[in-house]
Amino acid sequence: MAFYNKLFSAFILSLFAFTAFAQKEIPVLQFKASPLIPIYNPIVVDSTDVNKKTFETKNLLKTQVNWEEVRTAKKILKAGADSVFNLDYAPYDRQIPSRDKAVQLFSFNVDADRYCKAELSITSTDMLEVYINGKKEDKKKETKEDSLSKAKTLTFDLTLEPHRYEVIIKRLAEVKNFNESQLKAYIKPVKKDSLAQITLSTDAKRRVTINDIMEGNRITAGTLSPTGQYYLIGTKDVFPGGKSLSSLELRDLKTNQTIYRFPSAANPQWIDGKNQLVYSKTGESNMDLILLDIPSLNETAIAEGIQFDSYSVSPDAQTVFIYLNEEIPADKGDLKRVLSPSDRSGEFRNRTSLSLYSVLDKSLQQITFGRTDLRITDMSRDGQKALLFSTEEDITHRPFSVMTLFELDVKTLQLDTLFRDPFITGAYYSPDGKNLLITGGAEAFNGIGENLAEGQISNTYDNQAFIYNRKSKEIEPITKDFNPSIKGAQWASYDNNIYFRVEDKDFVHIYKYNPQSKQYALLDLPEEVIAAFSVADSQPVALFRGESPANAYRLYSYDLKTQKSALLADPYKKQLDEMAMSPVTSWTFTSSDNTIVDGRYCLPPDFDPQKKYPLIVYYYGGTSPTSRIFETTYPSQVYAALGYVVYIVEPSGATGYGQEFSARHVNAWGQTTADEIIEGTQKFYREHAFVDSTKVGCIGASYGGFMTQYLQTQTDIFAAAVSHAGISSIASYWGEGYWGYSYSGAASANSYPWNNPDLYINQSPLFKADKINTPLLLLHGTADTNVPIGESIQMYNALKILGKEVEFIQVQGENHAIYDYKKRIAWNNTIYAWFAKWLKGQPEWWEALYPER
Repeated sequence: MAFYNKLFSAFILSLFAFTAFAQKEIPVLQFKASPLIPIYNPIVVDSTDVNKKTFETKNLLKTQVNWEEVRTAKKILKAGADSVFNLDYAPYDRQIPSRDKAVQLFSFNVDADRYCKAELSITSTDMLEVYINGKKEDKKKETKEDSLSKAKTLTFDLTLEPHRYEVIIKRLAEVKNFNESQLKAYIKPVKKDSLAQITLSTDAKRRVTINDIMEGNRITAGTLSPTGQYYLIGTKDVFPGGKSLSSLELRDLKTNQTIYRFPSAANPQWIDGKNQLVYSKTGESNMDLILLDIPSLNETAIAEGIQFDSYSVSPDAQTVFIYLNEEIPADKGDLKRVLSPSDRSGEFRNRTSLSLYSVLDKSLQQITFGRTDLRITDMSRDGQKALLFSTEEDITHRPFSVMTLFELDVKTLQLDTLFRDPFITGAYYSPDGKNLLITGGAEAFNGIGENLAEGQISNTYDNQAFIYNRKSKEIEPITKDFNPSIKGAQWASYDNNIYFRVEDKDFVHIYKYNPQSKQYALLDLPEEVIAAFSVADSQPVALFRGESPANAYRLYSYDLKTQKSALLADPYKKQLDEMAMSPVTSWTFTSSDNTIVDGRYCLPPDFDPQKKYPLIVYYYGGTSPTSRIFETTYPSQVYAALGYVVYIVEPSGATGYGQEFSARHVNAWGQTTADEIIEGTQKFYREHAFVDSTKVGCIGASYGGFMTQYLQTQTDIFAAAVSHAGISSIASYWGEGYWGYSYSGAASANSYPWNNPDLYINQSPLFKADKINTPLLLLHGTADTNVPIGESIQMYNALKILGKEVEFIQVQGENHAIYDYKKRIAWNNTIYAWFAKWLKGQPEWWEALYPER
């Protein structure tokens, strides 16, 4: 534990420099102070303004100043023995004209260990305004006195959640009597018997909040030019309140300088072998396609006035494939005939037609006709051939659709059928066009890629890779003995290697595969989760972006020869540097059936190994492992910042651990997985004395929400549980969820309510609701199409009838995930308040959010 003590000792000392018990008044003893910012009386042209008001000195308080003046200030003012600040002009370097005024900013931080109410009182001889978290308070002081005894006290009501609040005092200073100015401030809880601990500090480091997960400037995209000389970077800056600003820039890789900024929705696409790209913009009528020559920045319109929903440019830029969305007509009147189990989603009736636009002769012709979609998955390097996929529903056979892979001759429009297989998902040309890289489930090509234990059925979400030799017609399953699950691939022209982006346990890594030696090599990259990786065609350079548990996405270049990475962009760094991040430590255990189960844990930033902490357990919500990322819907850093130890477990059924491991997800619905979560939780708190084993909570969403409910039917070790969009009855989810039957095609392969009722009943938490004794919070979006809200309704009804401790919160208008800014904040606070009530014995937050009615 010495590691954690060293890591956070400086933070702890500064944060708790002046702390008092919440039952007493807590005086503000230190301020960060900005330099004096000179301001001037306006030139009075007329005696009154347009509202017939005369100018008054208090109007100068409206002067807009930069908060960074105080946030970056080094000066710390300290109060005297009577907690009064005697303000002194001498320490400041800026020249203040003697005939005018100045504005000065003071700041300090307020941290509460729980939800509570408090009062902030400020008394000053000067005029002032107060801002809390950047928002101006209604009360302000507009008078000037010569002593504190004559000054008016401003009192502000504070509702404190357990995170940091920044208080900034903006005062108007008169230079002629500046040295006579005084100020005093203190905070006290509203409830005299409150157990809340309120801490005041000027320390720059703060704890992570849900706002940090949602707000800030982050990288959203990055692609490398085929020549390796340029790259595109997309960013999105989300501001407090939810408004956002997106940007897409073209940069020089060598200098990292911005060359060009694109209009919104430009969708730029690189041209092979040239320093050129094509992007779209709104034209006089419909859309235009613009060819940008990067060295000269010359732009040429290669298509004007075209209607399209999306497009793909051939590598030689001679043709453009145009996609237009169409829709099967709706039934007239108030009755609707359902055409398919998938027809309820609204997307089922959407179709896409494909047209070909010739850049040379400006002709546009439709090349597909009918009700079946055809979409391009790749084009040959010479632009003469294209691979297309079609998807046709086959509702009577799992997985309920069939993929057909075609090859199109771009000149003759001849279409050849290559494969028809329900389990293939992607196809790409080798650089020389002699082979195809095909991705899909292990069951593809009659199961030649399967590597399972006897009696298992493959998990179709565990993606595999195959190489198809076009001359010999042979198919080679190249990942049969490779445990990671394929998420993306590029067959690079530069070195003829295949670069796979894979789920590698709970990491997302890049592996290089050599088709000649048939060997895999892991690239040593500085991030734990790689979101995208692209290799240049003619240079030994790649571009990638990734994140880790303690940082947001960053963009890098990678030298294929030296195997070194170089950071290109980290727009979130400034915000990240403000936070005291918690380290993430790997922790594995061996289950009773000798399975090695991975996991990791996160500690509070002020961790003290001598204390006892409540524990929150989190697990995967589908079949992919819980990734090691900062920007997640259930952020471990935020839970840790609230004072919890967070244990993330990766039980059986997760992809990325090999086919046998992921196949345990199929026809299990909690079997083995629940046992491993329970066993792992018990071993974790027994091996870590700093965990309070009586205060353990668990949380999961979707399939993880199902696991939350199912776990409570199997054990009483949890003191609180949260299920978001959880499945309570496998049968009703199978039939009512828009994709319930198709997901069940993987999770319940070949099992249906009529041929395997034991699975659908015995593994459904609803049918064991009487076994649940844990306080359970059910959360659900009212517009959830994946897991209908009825899954929570029926569990809520059951537990209420049984007299169990249960709460049900509906998030109006939200689907399977909560994306609306304000609703997501409220939804997260609901979770935090629930855990505070049951794991910390602090019901105040919950009662404030949901008072008894």
